[in-house]
Amino acid sequence: MPLHQFDYLLAVGTIFAFLDAWNIGANDVANSWASSVSSRSISYLQAMLGASVMEFGGALGVGGRVADTIRTKIVDIKAFDEQPALLMLGMVCAVMASASYLTIATRFGMPVSTTHSILGGVLGMGIGALGGGGVTWVGYKKDGSVDIKQGVVQVFLAWIIAPVLSGAFAAMIFLLTKYGVLLRSNPTMKGLMLIPIYFWVTASLIVMLLIWKGGDYEVKLTDAQIPGVIVATGAAWGLLMAIFLVPWVYRVVIKEDWQLRAWHILQGPLLLRRGEVPPPPADFKGVVRNFYEGHLTREELDARRARAAASPTEDVEGQHEKKVVGSETSIPESEDSAPKYKSLVGPKPDGPWYSGRYMWWFAKWVVLRGVDQDIVSSQSQKSVIAGDVEEIHARARHYDNRTEFLYTFLQVMTASAASFTHGANDVANAVGPYATIYQIWQSGEIPGKKANVPLWVLAFGGAGIVVGLWTYGYHIMRNLGNRVTLMSPSRGFSMELGSVITVIMATRLELPVSTTQCITGAIVGVGLCNGDWRAINWRMVAWIYLGWVITVPVAGLISGILMGFITYSPHW
Repeated sequence: MPLHQFDYLLAVGTIFAFLDAWNIGANDVANSWASSVSSRSISYLQAMLGASVMEFGGALGVGGRVADTIRTKIVDIKAFDEQPALLMLGMVCAVMASASYLTIATRFGMPVSTTHSILGGVLGMGIGALGGGGVTWVGYKKDGSVDIKQGVVQVFLAWIIAPVLSGAFAAMIFLLTKYGVLLRSNPTMKGLMLIPIYFWVTASLIVMLLIWKGGDYEVKLTDAQIPGVIVATGAAWGLLMAIFLVPWVYRVVIKEDWQLRAWHILQGPLLLRRGEVPPPPADFKGVVRNFYEGHLTREELDARRARAAASPTEDVEGQHEKKVVGSETSIPESEDSAPKYKSLVGPKPDGPWYSGRYMWWFAKWVVLRGVDQDIVSSQSQKSVIAGDVEEIHARARHYDNRTEFLYTFLQVMTASAASFTHGANDVANAVGPYATIYQIWQSGEIPGKKANVPLWVLAFGGAGIVVGLWTYGYHIMRNLGNRVTLMSPSRGFSMELGSVITVIMATRLELPVSTTQCITGAIVGVGLCNGDWRAINWRMVAWIYLGWVITVPVAGLISGILMGFITYSPHW
């Protein structure tokens, strides 16, 4: 029967669990989409729309098993058998500590691990209530051997393994792309031939997650059938891309067919029968963007600084030299000619607050303020943490823009997959403890290890993540992306795919890895492939690692103090 005498604990737990999920969205959203936005593959608004769908889908569809891992394998649940309400209180303290710490970290722009945060909260409450012996540090099998899938050790191992594996996978993917496509003669045609293969691999990884991770649905396949289904489904998707997308890209990029639109993709091979392309209109700009706009090469930066030293009074800041699309030459452009960011909300109108114009502006501000941000420009701003970003970017090579354009499609797909796996994994950080709070309140008993997390709880956590990324995700995204190393579609694709592979492997092993660590490791791995260790902002990397180091002790200290004070305080 429900423990109505503890309704206040359920209410407090609900509030802070949602705040925890909000912070997960606000702090971790950049993990999946920072490279896509920073490389100009998609706009920030498009990224947020895609993230909202994929994060919620991952949380609701396949988030249950990892949630169970967080809830049952860190603290010795059996120690609370006689006092289930004490465990309920402990989980409330854990989510309060996690949410409070994440709010502070997000406000200061520190991209921390939300997995670390909730782990610290659970550890702190376990020690506060039961002492050090109340925490399952290392799990053991029935035969007495160590079980790395249980206890705190599994999480610490994941912290070590995740960045290294992610960095290695991302580096291998980018080196294959670099030497197999980007540095070859006629790289655009080479990349065009590889597009179906990359789509095949990425689609297979997503199917692998759906089958291995599971959800409320049942996969009726034998162990022998699963690999075949994974490979065949990915191959079918790659074949569809080869039939429909590749001909469209060939006509648009290679033939520069300015008359084609996105819906012409459905014509597939018929596009290859189109005749010669007529001359384009004078104001036609094409679909291929300058992905390196605003990022100077070594020679361009040295030349600009030389001019500044020779003529310090001239406005050399506006004389940015930018590459022409699809060309290796450079021309100077004035700052005024650069595309300006167009605000979705617009300026605040004059007039009283109750006027129609003001109320309409205010409504747009409430809904769109979080996505009405110029992320790309803000990443180039100097700060104590960012340092000299121009110097870091100048040490990375610029590749052909037409070839980079090919990877924008792949990057969106890998970002979506990364976002989906993030929702599946990180929803546990908020709803794992909350599921325990709710189930104890509802039944008065501690649920068993095989108890399912209610579907509405997963939806509750997924909604909190979406609200967080939509309203405040931009704050952390500023410190990822171009502030760590130079981003481009080919680099971002490699980073995201390397991170996806690592997260899927961890999901298969039921390890609650940090997606922050995965993408950071991938960024560093790809950055090192530039051949110059100074192409990475090590100051920013150190700032991120500092956040990881202090997260567990700070969240644990907050949770332990709360639990200890409440549990052992004088009472009637």
